[in-house]
Amino acid sequence: MKNSDSENLCKEPTYKAFYTSYAQGAKNFALYKCGDEAQALDLTQEAFVKIWQNCADIDLSKAKTYLFTTINNLFLNAVKHQKVMLNFEKNNTKEDRSFQDPEYILEEKEFKAQLSRAIANLTEAQREVFLMNRVDGKKYREIAETLDLSVKAVEKRMSQALASLREQIPNI
Repeated sequence: MKNSDSENLCKEPTYKAFYTSYAQGAKNFALYKCGDEAQALDLTQEAFVKIWQNCADIDLSKAKTYLFTTINNLFLNAVKHQKVMLNFEKNNTKEDRSFQDPEYILEEKEFKAQLSRAIANLTEAQREVFLMNRVDGKKYREIAETLDLSVKAVEKRMSQALASLREQIPNI
């Protein structure tokens, strides 16, 4: 169902009203996802640009959902890109670690790789809740509000994530 003529997102007054209504909430959501003010602003602006570019195809009643989904997807893409860059950097830089025990360095490297694989093996829902709690330090209630879930659903996802990590990494 397309927008009615009176509420078409492609009309500048409607788009401006939409932007004014959701810009701060979208920026807060992006900041919550990435933890960096500048990146949050970039994600938010890019999401609004995408909405403007696709305004004819977006039903105004679903525009808010589209906005927050776009921010989430842009963030996930940025994380994937960052992982690629970190792997490249890790594999192509030689740090002087001669002052550290080589066995410890190897064990640390193996554990980090094992942990990264275990986190990557979580379902997207489990991984999102786990990282928001353990990396961002968010409480279950905050996660539930952000993801539009019940606190019980967040607890269940976290429990499943921890059980999966314990299975994959012994003695954790």
